[in-house]
Amino acid sequence: MGTRRILHVDLDQFQVSVERRRSPELVGVPVIVGGDGDPTAPRKVVTCASYEARAVGVRAGMPLRVAHRKMPDAVYLPLDVEAYDDASAEVMATLRGFGAVEVWGWDEAYLGAGELDDEQVAALAVDVIATIGERTGLPASIGISDNKQRAKMATNFAKRASADDGPRVFRLDADNWGALMGPQPTRELWSVGPKTATKLSGLGVETVDELVAVPKDDLIATFGPHQGNWLYVLCRGGGDSTISPEPWEAKSHSHSRTFPTDLVSSEEMHIAVDELTEHVLAQVVDEDREVFRVAVTVRTKTFYTRTKSRKLPASTTELTAIGPVVHSLLDDFELDRPVRLLGVRLDLASTDT
Repeated sequence: MGTRRILHVDLDQFQVSVERRRSPELVGVPVIVGGDGDPTAPRKVVTCASYEARAVGVRAGMPLRVAHRKMPDAVYLPLDVEAYDDASAEVMATLRGFGAVEVWGWDEAYLGAGELDDEQVAALAVDVIATIGERTGLPASIGISDNKQRAKMATNFAKRASADDGPRVFRLDADNWGALMGPQPTRELWSVGPKTATKLSGLGVETVDELVAVPKDDLIATFGPHQGNWLYVLCRGGGDSTISPEPWEAKSHSHSRTFPTDLVSSEEMHIAVDELTEHVLAQVVDEDREVFRVAVTVRTKTFYTRTKSRKLPASTTELTAIGPVVHSLLDDFELDRPVRLLGVRLDLASTDT
């Protein structure tokens, strides 16, 4: 007899993985993404760090200057929001081929899996990870449970496994909840942040088991009816089991290429963006969409990465209107260094009437 299952799909070190997808030479190299890519800039923070950087203490939210002191030899890259939007859209489109999807950000989503037994749902999770990898080149981990909160916590266990051991998949449900989560600190519970954990600690509650032992009325008296009831449910493995898919429409399409040999001449670069533009535009035409803005991304030999964009006078699919804008944007860059990567993005007009 099957049980209704939910899969929490989490893309591993997402922004770093996107950067490595278009610059494979970064695989195995410490990579830190944040701000404009300048680790000496003030008031800029890390948004994503590779596992190599995390091993020395670099974390998301850390000032870039602090990260640079910890790992001065890492490759520092600027945020490329459009590239991450496009990569995320590829993944979510792939997931929709498996069932109802509720998107929770660039790098995570919930997938409704219907009523499956343990063997079936594990096989589905492995298939999802493999399909994402084949179609997008991005790695993922999956947590399995009967509600969204517990599925997300299952993903944390999945991520602790070595990628060398096979697909990162973990099931967390009523059968193993108490044994695995009971001894864990309350911070391991989904949505329990440092303030709540500190407040619980003041009550002498450090672990999930200790939280389970607190009467509901005591939790309500301390945290109020909403949060108190929620903590009572959460520590017992309860949560929301609904999947709320939203209508989805691609906002842009893009294509980038890392060249085997860095480009040094303007002619080579213009030929390359011509090919990239034709490739992306063919996809737009296939979807019966129109382009309203064009963007060009350049990454030099030193990993200096920048994007320039320009809105078109009118939405179109005519290469004769789009191509000159692409070339003009490329000419706007001061390219005094060899170029290792070029990318073209076409932003799409909404289909809403």
